[in-house]
Amino acid sequence: MSIAPISDAASLKHRLESLQAGLDLIDQGFTLIDEKLQIVAWNQAFLDLLEFPPSMVYVGAPFESFMRFNAERGEYGQGDIEPLIRARMTMAQSFKPHVFERIRPSGTVLRIYGVPVPGHGFITLYSDVTEQHRQKRLIHDQTRQMEARVQERTLALSEINTELRQTLSDKEAMSRSLLQSEARMRLITDSIPALIAYFDRHRNYHYVNRGYRDWFGLDTSEPQHISAKEFLGADTYAQIKPNIGKALAGTPVTFEYDVHTVDSHTRGVRTTLIPEVGADGQVIGCFELTFDISAERHSHQLLAQAQKMEAVGQLTGGLAHDFNNILTVILGNLAALSEQTSIAPLIEEFVVPAIEAAQRGSELINGLLSFSRKQPLEPEVVDINTQLLHVERLVSRTLPSALTLDVQVAKPPLMVRMNPNQFQNAVLNLILNARDASDSKGLISVACSTVSLNPSNAFQWHLPTGNYVRVQVRDFGCGMDEVTRSRAFEPFFTTKPAGKGNGLGLSMVYGFVRQTAGAIDIDSALGQGTCFSLLLPAYEAVADLARPGAMPAPNSQGLCLLVEDDAGVRQLARRNLLDLGYSVVEAENGVEAQAILRGVSKINLLLSDIAMPGGVDGRDVARQALARGDIPKVLLMSGFAPETGASLPAPLLAKPFSKAQLAVALQRLERQ
Repeated sequence: MSIAPISDAASLKHRLESLQAGLDLIDQGFTLIDEKLQIVAWNQAFLDLLEFPPSMVYVGAPFESFMRFNAERGEYGQGDIEPLIRARMTMAQSFKPHVFERIRPSGTVLRIYGVPVPGHGFITLYSDVTEQHRQKRLIHDQTRQMEARVQERTLALSEINTELRQTLSDKEAMSRSLLQSEARMRLITDSIPALIAYFDRHRNYHYVNRGYRDWFGLDTSEPQHISAKEFLGADTYAQIKPNIGKALAGTPVTFEYDVHTVDSHTRGVRTTLIPEVGADGQVIGCFELTFDISAERHSHQLLAQAQKMEAVGQLTGGLAHDFNNILTVILGNLAALSEQTSIAPLIEEFVVPAIEAAQRGSELINGLLSFSRKQPLEPEVVDINTQLLHVERLVSRTLPSALTLDVQVAKPPLMVRMNPNQFQNAVLNLILNARDASDSKGLISVACSTVSLNPSNAFQWHLPTGNYVRVQVRDFGCGMDEVTRSRAFEPFFTTKPAGKGNGLGLSMVYGFVRQTAGAIDIDSALGQGTCFSLLLPAYEAVADLARPGAMPAPNSQGLCLLVEDDAGVRQLARRNLLDLGYSVVEAENGVEAQAILRGVSKINLLLSDIAMPGGVDGRDVARQALARGDIPKVLLMSGFAPETGASLPAPLLAKPFSKAQLAVALQRLERQ
């Protein structure tokens, strides 16, 4: 990748400083630390989001000082701060990619995303995701301040430039230093998950980062040959052209639009254009920052849908309750009337039809209760595969011969705790809707699979992180327009002719899914068919441990030190321990575990793998824990063949193990 030739070192320095000014305007916090865990680069948002004093940050500032500052003000919880600091520094020293969310004491939720930069260090991005649905308004407010902030940064950088000229008399040495800074800045911009570019007032590109190659397949080594009109398309370019004109006239602008990428996907994006003003006050070019907001848009749509359905659900739930009371009186009195022999000739003609009409009304009310999630579920732990095959047997013989139903089940059982009858009714509703949308011909596919939601995609679905079972019902029929899709779950909304439906089918599906602590989404477009996706929480079977004290209450068992060098096993064991009521501190090797044992005073359980790198294995860790005399439970685990108890200082749990097996092993320790 290269930029257009730059006349001299001063001009190059100006470009780099201007690019730094552009990075300061990103609303995500940003840091770059080197191999020695020292701060190399940052932006203002990093200080603002995490509320660090400006005096703390400078080139070469130790990353540990920020961890210590956080620990001292209670960001990581209460207690001895030294183990908390060491644990986070150990994670930082690993330079492994990570993404997680942290709730600050103020209630603000931060999403933290880090990636290594080979040979240079580690980049971390910090995002405030507390109220993402308000980001448009926040960005609008920030944009009005951009020009003032650019002027402030330009003045500050001008002072730095004057100081550099005074201290560096050798122009060649200065140029070499600037070229190194430019290479580092290019590496940074290539690592940021955004498109970054610079174009001049004639709309010719001078710089584009690697994102343009990934999204549009462009040759970023020759930016001067890149045409926005060509890679965006004439229609998209015409849409954004007025915003480019505003930016080149000196006004910072932020706008949203859709782009089509080389992987045949359509992405929703948000672009900010920041004018660069020359010494004569004229705009000489623009910095361009573009972010993918597809997931954010989808999340906003789900949130808006959930809020609307919640309001409608409260209304219908109240109405259903009142109507049920009314129908109870009506049906009760009609039933009593039907028993009067003195009016027997009138019962069949007048009373029976009235009872039947009231019962149909009761069925409608039950549908409203299902939508408003006030209907008792009576859940059971069932296998999704079995339920889908049962639905297939029920409906296959009633479908037209020109319509094929393809039900694909997963090989392992997919267990969910739910009401099986309501699930079958939900899938049956979706299949019948697909039949009508397909004009009774073509293909309807039903498939199930597992999906794991991490903090990023769990936010998109507005669900907790964890494992889910996904059921998809897809047709290739007429599809839905945007208005129909947004109202599909509303009670009594239907596109079918009069007498063909009451508009409660999808409402009851929605109510069932939400009452089962899941989520539902529609992917549809006119002429392209429709796919309903249901996400239901996966159930992990646990043995019957109903005897007193068998399943401890959450967060009641104290602190567990978990020692495991395999990150995947460590994550699984940690989740199981949390479910069983333990707080967990982790170590990825024996040396780190021994340090934690020396520094943490109150530990209730040690769970350690046996074979680990670094010269200190699980036996050594267990012996040190037992030597303390105040750790009541010590348990080893291993993926190798079980060893004899005489050779081990503590009981052994063989891998692989389930949460139920772990619970039983811990119970045995309590009885010893």
